[in-house]
Amino acid sequence: MREQMQRMKVLGAGILSLILVMGVARFAYTPLLPLMQAQAGLGVAEAGWLAAWNYAGYLTGALTASLISDLVLKDRLYRIGLVVAVLSTVAMGLTTDVVWWCVWRFVAGLSSASGMLLGTGLILNWLIRHQHRSELGIHFTGIGLGIAGCAVAVWLMSQWFDWRTQWFILSGLGVLLLIPAWRWLPRPDRTSFTVGGQKMEDNPPGPAFMRVFMAAYFCAGVGYVVSATFIVAIVNKLPGLEGRGALVFLVLGLSAVPACIVWDFIARRVGYLNSLVLSFVLQIAGILLPLAGGLMPALLGALLFGGNFIGAVSLVLTMAGRYYPTRPAKMMGKMTIAYGIAQILGPAVTGWLAAGKGSYADGLYVAAAVMAVGTVLVLVLKGIEVREHAAIAVADGDPV
Repeated sequence: MREQMQRMKVLGAGILSLILVMGVARFAYTPLLPLMQAQAGLGVAEAGWLAAWNYAGYLTGALTASLISDLVLKDRLYRIGLVVAVLSTVAMGLTTDVVWWCVWRFVAGLSSASGMLLGTGLILNWLIRHQHRSELGIHFTGIGLGIAGCAVAVWLMSQWFDWRTQWFILSGLGVLLLIPAWRWLPRPDRTSFTVGGQKMEDNPPGPAFMRVFMAAYFCAGVGYVVSATFIVAIVNKLPGLEGRGALVFLVLGLSAVPACIVWDFIARRVGYLNSLVLSFVLQIAGILLPLAGGLMPALLGALLFGGNFIGAVSLVLTMAGRYYPTRPAKMMGKMTIAYGIAQILGPAVTGWLAAGKGSYADGLYVAAAVMAVGTVLVLVLKGIEVREHAAIAVADGDPV
């Protein structure tokens, strides 16, 4: 009973940390974007640049995570990141200077990476070490809860408060999230054995697999970032859907809450790569459906998108943890570098296209096309995996 209670507290710390670093520090910008454009003079192209700087911070954090092996240092940076997430949220309400906004979005991106990668790696390491199932579905519900919670908060607050006050209120909520996220995660154990005495050993994939895997995850990053950043503004500009963007964003967040748990079950039945293929295909549909016009296609698109972009992230990072149980954040960081590069390019290109044509449609078409390429790459991964397993079997003297 005590071990199960400890497990729930550790998972709770992870969920609350993701609500803070991904929901408040990162995704609150999306529902607040139309308000900042209307009240603070933020332009369309500048909005894209703010998103790009946020993802640049996330990429920098991912690169840092990929270079760190010391669990104690990871734990320290994770906790610093929680504090920085709150401070960068406060700072967004203290200025109307686009340059400073870019600085604080970059800093928020750093904090997001610390919670998403270092925190996730620490939690997965704890689960493996304590011989629990090495799945992250419950943990990643924090992202969906963060998105949905911020959407609801901004929708409610917009009736009484301006954009600046909303940043300050969200910062106060962030403090409430920080305390249990800090206290409930135990300090890490540096030993390479589980509590039952089993040796924790890494089993990394081959170089060819890693190259294609990172390319596929880059495509997933492009597919994710355009809709995740601009979905509220996209829907608000569609005929007859003015003001409905916040509702669509809420549906997106709510669909992400149970998605990772569902994808854990799917992966158990059909395998991780087959699950990724299915997730990518459904995400393409989710990206394109809002362009069909009308509220129902927009809501269905948000449902598919929210349930699948986070599913893909959960599947990929869980695979990274299984390949590197002793240092999961290291491979998570490498994978997220590919994802992060996509998140820098995607908003900047989409903002540029939107500024030229006054529409985000081209950005969505580009994102869907890149996701189609990613689907093909995951199919290629399946072939590489078969060849690598066959080579290992031959090397071990087993019949193929």
